Amino acid sequence: MKIVCIADAFIDTEMMESGIRPYLSQEDTLQTFFFGLSDKSQMRDIIKDIEARRHDNIVYPEGLEEAIAGADLIVVHLCPIKRRMIEKAPNLKAIMTCRGGLENIDVDDASELGIIVSNNPAHNANAVAEFTVAMILSETRNIARSHMALKNGEWRLEYPNTRTTVKEMHDLTVGIVGYGSIGRLVAFKLSNFGCKILVSDPFLKECKESYATLVPFDELLQQSDIVSLHARSNGAIMTEREFGLMKQDSYLINSARSYLVDTQAFKNAMDSGKLLGAAIDVFETEPDIPEFYRTYDNITLTNHLGGITINSFRDAPGYAMKNYLGYLRGESELMFWANKNKLA
Repeated sequence: MKIVCIADAFIDTEMMESGIRPYLSQEDTLQTFFFGLSDKSQMRDIIKDIEARRHDNIVYPEGLEEAIAGADLIVVHLCPIKRRMIEKAPNLKAIMTCRGGLENIDVDDASELGIIVSNNPAHNANAVAEFTVAMILSETRNIARSHMALKNGEWRLEYPNTRTTVKEMHDLTVGIVGYGSIGRLVAFKLSNFGCKILVSDPFLKECKESYATLVPFDELLQQSDIVSLHARSNGAIMTEREFGLMKQDSYLINSARSYLVDTQAFKNAMDSGKLLGAAIDVFETEPDIPEFYRTYDNITLTNHLGGITINSFRDAPGYAMKNYLGYLRGESELMFWANKNKLA
């Protein structure tokens, strides 16, 4: 089997090859390319284009398309894989991407050509879940605000949530919107704090975990002290209507996608006092953010850090390879098979 790997600044060449080589047989060959810029911050604009499916200006590594022409398997992270590449690859059986999103893969074209596409939404699930819990604690317990006050020489005693008294987690109800890989891990981790956990997911018919209760989305909003977003959607799921349903003095946590929240509706909810606070890790105009975020004392801000751990990047290539080989050998189901229903 000929394997073509495409590394980048986040999953570099060493990570890609060290994750895949343990699964290779003597007959397998591995060829690795590096896509994009080596500086992660300089990759921001390229990533924006990829996630917006603007691939026309993408610069590919020299020799990549020729290598793909003879490949049986592609393992990739960010680099776009276009129809013009895969239609010239008669031996190509599968494209395994190390990320959760599929914006860099022409899935429909791959399906038409009979090529398996598999993503890995779980690659940073634990990282984001840990970070979400940290955001909840930081916002509700004023950790970041206290830190900044002490840095500025102030021993601060009053905070935005002092008027309602600061509550411990076991006294709070947390609503988790989206119960996939990340949402389930958040629920599990929060269960150890003893809080009541509600979950809502349109694709979920029942919740098997005893520590979480599946409820309709509106009911979750009405009952939760903290609403944490972990859904994928084609647009905003938090608009004026949804904020209106939330409990008075509740919190919003968004470590998922910026577009899930209507920015003006969020600002209105903050201005009206409906929300006691919020913690936000994702923004539509990164690295720039709306100015009002900076002026609110009751918002904890982080710069898209949720999924950034060495584990989430380092382990992804090996998981992709193990996943595919297990499927080939009939030992396990192919996890996160993105186009299973589209293949003839």
